[in-house]
Amino acid sequence: MVTEGQSKAKNGNISGKKRKCYLSYNKPVKKGAYPLRPGVQGFFITCDGGREHQASQEAINVIDSFFEELVQGPDTSSQHTEVAKKSLNKKTKFVYSDSSEDDEEDGDDDNEKSEENLQKSPEVEDKPTSAVISELNHEILNDKNLVHQKEEENSLEDQRQEGKDNEEENMKNHGNDKTDTGEPPSKKQCVEIDPGKSPNLTTGKREEKSVDKLIEAELAELGDKSKRRFSKLDSGCNGLVFVQMRKRDGDPSPKDIVQYIMTSLASSRKNVSRFLLRVLPIELTCYASEEEITKAIKPLIAQYFHQETENQLKFAVLYEARANTGIERTKIINAVAKSVPPPHKVDLSNPDLNIVVQVVKTVCLIGVVEKYKELAKYNLRQLTSSKP
Repeated sequence: MVTEGQSKAKNGNISGKKRKCYLSYNKPVKKGAYPLRPGVQGFFITCDGGREHQASQEAINVIDSFFEELVQGPDTSSQHTEVAKKSLNKKTKFVYSDSSEDDEEDGDDDNEKSEENLQKSPEVEDKPTSAVISELNHEILNDKNLVHQKEEENSLEDQRQEGKDNEEENMKNHGNDKTDTGEPPSKKQCVEIDPGKSPNLTTGKREEKSVDKLIEAELAELGDKSKRRFSKLDSGCNGLVFVQMRKRDGDPSPKDIVQYIMTSLASSRKNVSRFLLRVLPIELTCYASEEEITKAIKPLIAQYFHQETENQLKFAVLYEARANTGIERTKIINAVAKSVPPPHKVDLSNPDLNIVVQVVKTVCLIGVVEKYKELAKYNLRQLTSSKP
């Protein structure tokens, strides 16, 4: 017997063979728009497996918000809210207001006066309050109608007087023209105004153009990924996210930003993330080899570990490797420890500074952190948990 699937295949394709699928050759395979590479700095972040995309977006938002607080100050938002509250409580009064608003204010004043009269007059105490209020409202409406009628009459009289004055001036001018020249007055020529010479007419347009240009420039900067301050890079490993920071003049380092994030969250215990786990600052990246690491780490060691100093620092090396089995752990740790000058010593139990060395495939990420154990090993989930 022939099954339904075989009958459908025969009806769709007479020969009964499968249709061939051709692959497009000579095209690069898309492994990530911006893969992790040497020569960048930023933030090494761990997250739940399979949530790399959500974690990268969340990490950029969290880092950007704390970066603005660190640069502008944490009191800016509170100051804005206080100013907004004060402005809402104030009562503004305009000089050039419409008659309707004035009438409403007059009505409010009349209501206040009527209430005072109710309290003072002893005759009103016998009447019910609803009847007294209705009578007062009728009186206020009558007063308003009289005021409107008087204003309309005054406006009509003013218009008539202006019309008469204009007619008299026209008659005088017409008589003067006849006596002087005997010809009708010449028509005035229309003169075109140069927009470049008239600043009063072009200020609004120039401002609009300048604002439009600023908006276009900002949108172009946001659209161009190469100009963004924070952008994500593909780490190539499951559960890992790297956020690149393009440091500009005057910007704080990744170490300062992460230190500010951890100290503020440790004091507030506020949960700001859903997918992020550990956030570590990365000062430099290089290829994962012993020679490259010893060359690249020299300026970082000179920045944090001064050779001629009386303050002796204790340090420890935090080494982790992912998707790389060709590097020996002890060689890398010894190379990093030997690059530190002699006044400073190794202390694994209570170090002042921790040198982070993260190897991801063929790239080595290096950074420096403070108070690693006190701040829950820079784990946001443990740091903001309810249990201290």
